[in-house]
Amino acid sequence: MNADAAIAARRSSWQQKLARRTARAETVRTLAVEGCLRRVVGLTLEAEGCEAALGARCLVDTVDGAQLDTEVVGFADERLLLMPVGDMHGVLPNARVRPCAHTRGLPVGHALLGRVVGADGAPLDGLGALDSDEHAALKSEPINPMGRKPIDAPLDVGVRAINALLTVGRGQRLGLFAGSGVGKSTLLGMMTRYTNADVVVVGLIGERGREVKEFVEHTLGEEGRRRAVIVAAPADAPPLKRLRGAQYATAIAEWFRDRGMRVLLLMDSLTRYAQAQREIALAIGEPPATKGYPPSVFAMMPALVERAGNDEDGRGSITAFYTVLTEGDDYRHDPIADAARAILDGHIVLSRDLAEAGHYPAIDIEASISRVMPAVVAREHLRAAQRFRQVYSAYRQQRDLIAVGAYQKGSDPQVDLAIDMWPQLRAFLQQEVDEPMTLEMAITKLDALAEQVPG
Repeated sequence: MNADAAIAARRSSWQQKLARRTARAETVRTLAVEGCLRRVVGLTLEAEGCEAALGARCLVDTVDGAQLDTEVVGFADERLLLMPVGDMHGVLPNARVRPCAHTRGLPVGHALLGRVVGADGAPLDGLGALDSDEHAALKSEPINPMGRKPIDAPLDVGVRAINALLTVGRGQRLGLFAGSGVGKSTLLGMMTRYTNADVVVVGLIGERGREVKEFVEHTLGEEGRRRAVIVAAPADAPPLKRLRGAQYATAIAEWFRDRGMRVLLLMDSLTRYAQAQREIALAIGEPPATKGYPPSVFAMMPALVERAGNDEDGRGSITAFYTVLTEGDDYRHDPIADAARAILDGHIVLSRDLAEAGHYPAIDIEASISRVMPAVVAREHLRAAQRFRQVYSAYRQQRDLIAVGAYQKGSDPQVDLAIDMWPQLRAFLQQEVDEPMTLEMAITKLDALAEQVPG
């Protein structure tokens, strides 16, 4: 072997050693400075002696040898403010606090179809572990607003009143405003089973634990569950877990949308999401602004909602329904309802008066609106919907006089027509739970009613 060949061989050997040592150095975990727990007030833990970024994960040792999972939600002077993901039982003074490296996210993918998972990605349905190798972060980069495909196609949700009078566009985001006990969960179940979508993602955030099983087994049913993913973070879960539940459900919907699928996202409820952030913000000292809600609540709501919609290529879409609980059935003076109306593409109001009268679904057509309906329906359909609303409103405005017999027939031709058509109008707006109504059938029935109204 000549001198040049020997030098080349040694150089190659050195390069190989350098590559191996570089790879080994990259895999070595950096040293994490551990701290200790100094103070616990309410839901907030204060750690001293360690550093971690906002949103980072920290483990706190407990008296029984386990570890409490926490997240950094703020810092003050030399202390980190932590919020627990689980129960704080067994936490001791001066307990060891260890910052953790970045996690790989939560499981996503086709393996989640038909499953019920918690906010941490753990299965809750007793069907075994999830067979998923793909993971996604809870938060993603927003889509360029100039790159989104416009909403230009209708989506069939299987509910006659919505299809005909509040037509939903593919990629639209709507609010479902309702009090308790007016048929909100039943309407969500109908849309889950009958909507023309490839995948349905349901986020049950802050609901009673009993309602989770009832929704899955009775409201959703086997047919709806096969193409659905349910993320449950019930009311007894810590606020951070409820917050993560809504973000996790959105991340799952984004994963399916990015693969060109039409996704229906049902979030029940946006109010519980806001209340969870309020608990966290108040616990770390953020001052309240409107009815006890700190400013961060109104910043996080649009950040969550804006993740839904069409993608940049126009192949996949997330059509989202966010339920909003109204205090005392008054959605006009509730700060969360008011903020939701401003950031959503329409709202559907459920009326307690209609529900108590046995009218289901109890949709208040006069108070509801779909802002994208003019862009996704034909002009004839829009004109027929306007005629229906005119006749319906004419009766509702005079219903008190009609009920007591004070209205004199012939006083107003529009009201006379409304009185004659009232049974047909009410029948059109009502629908049985097991009676799906396609978009085409709803338009046909609407046209038949509109023909009775003079142009």
